[in-house]
Amino acid sequence: MASLKDLASLLNVEPQAKGPSSTSEAKPEAKRGFDGEVIRLKVFTQKRRGKNFTIAKGFKSHPMELNRLLDLCRKKLGTGGQLIDQTLEFQGDHVQRLTALLKDEGYRFA
Repeated sequence: MASLKDLASLLNVEPQAKGPSSTSEAKPEAKRGFDGEVIRLKVFTQKRRGKNFTIAKGFKSHPMELNRLLDLCRKKLGTGGQLIDQTLEFQGDHVQRLTALLKDEGYRFA
């Protein structure tokens, strides 16, 4: 009976090691927009009428996906927010928390 190393050498393939380290290091795949490009977001604050707003720009996603993401962010941040022209806007200064939340969802930042 041939061993796995012998079979791997015949197929010119490296055998993959199984273990907890290989599964924990796997990063989630980056979100892609309509055009197939990786979505790169910008998160910043802006002052309007004396109050801070956190704005996330750069989405090229389906409106249903953005509505789902808006609901998730509003629940996790505990604040009001709205969706305007592929842009998420939240009341208050939540740049760090929103950035961490969107990274967990698989988005990348410019």
